Amino acid sequence: MDFSYSQEQKMLRESADKFATKGYGFERYKSTLELPGHCDSTLWSQMAELGWLGLSLPEEAGGLGGSALDVSQICESLGSGMVLEPYIAGAVLPGRLLSLCEADTDLLGELAEGKAQFAVAWAEPDSREDPAYCTTRAQADGDGYVLSGHKQCVLNAPNATTLIVSARTSGGDHDADGISLFAIDPQSAGLELKPYPVMGGGYAADIRIDQLRVGADAMIGQTGKGFAPLDVALDHATAATCAQALGAMNALLERTREYLRMRKQFDKPIGSFQVLQHRLVDMFIEVEQSRSMVMMSSVRVESTEPAVRRRAVSAAKAYLGQASKFVAQQAVQLHGGIGVTEELDVGHYFRQLSAFGSLYGSREYHLRRFAATPAE
Repeated sequence: MDFSYSQEQKMLRESADKFATKGYGFERYKSTLELPGHCDSTLWSQMAELGWLGLSLPEEAGGLGGSALDVSQICESLGSGMVLEPYIAGAVLPGRLLSLCEADTDLLGELAEGKAQFAVAWAEPDSREDPAYCTTRAQADGDGYVLSGHKQCVLNAPNATTLIVSARTSGGDHDADGISLFAIDPQSAGLELKPYPVMGGGYAADIRIDQLRVGADAMIGQTGKGFAPLDVALDHATAATCAQALGAMNALLERTREYLRMRKQFDKPIGSFQVLQHRLVDMFIEVEQSRSMVMMSSVRVESTEPAVRRRAVSAAKAYLGQASKFVAQQAVQLHGGIGVTEELDVGHYFRQLSAFGSLYGSREYHLRRFAATPAE
């Protein structure tokens, strides 16, 4: 595998780095935490102007037709800058899903231009992180459908103007076949959102749907064939989340390295003590190995072979789930007591990486999925 970036990808990364470090920063992060939904509409519009919201969308829909590796460049920079705007939950995941379902170009155009925000509601209380498990039902009724069910931890739902909801039109609760996708207005009668903040920043919501009536035009893609595009889109979101975590890990490494150079004890920088140098090297190794895993998964998530895609993404998520925890803990310990204060960004990175462990599947879930997927 070629572990190098193209000139265009390097330029994309430079632009994203400037946005995350100069246009954002820790103070902007803290002020965004005070905003409803932890999202600054001005910054969201800037992301649209830069072309990031439509980066992976087809060109005919106003996108740039970029790859998952292109998306990873943006996500790594956003992770390093602790950018709270829901780029993955509000653009990468719904964008991939709508593209795979060949949704109306007007819908994709609204996403690319930042005129609408989306959220994908797929997880349920008893799903155990499996997107094929779906008890939310969509019963055919005249020229439309009536939906009832319960979705949980729908990332970005409080900000969304459109919800993409998975509901079963046929089959049993665990069947991959029979799942359909619907575009629903969150203000619809029969739909109730219970929003709450997520550790590390961002908002999610639990959704209850009770006898919600939609027209046939609300369905996205083919009837009963929604699982395949949902499975692919979730893997793209998982790979992007790994890239975002890598950015946070690298930022912690750099901050810890600088702190060890500055902090003195016995009239010497504590970074001169060999035992602390060894711990810093261990952090560096985990970051670099994680970088290789992110690059590998960002390339192989584009594979048309489901087994290749799933094994690569699960391997990366499982590895970074452990590596990010190690790097975050080492950073806090080496900073001492100030590492967990509100005034220092290290503790905030720690929270975000702690939350990363359960985003789009825990380490345990991805280890099980990796083991259950035959190599090809």
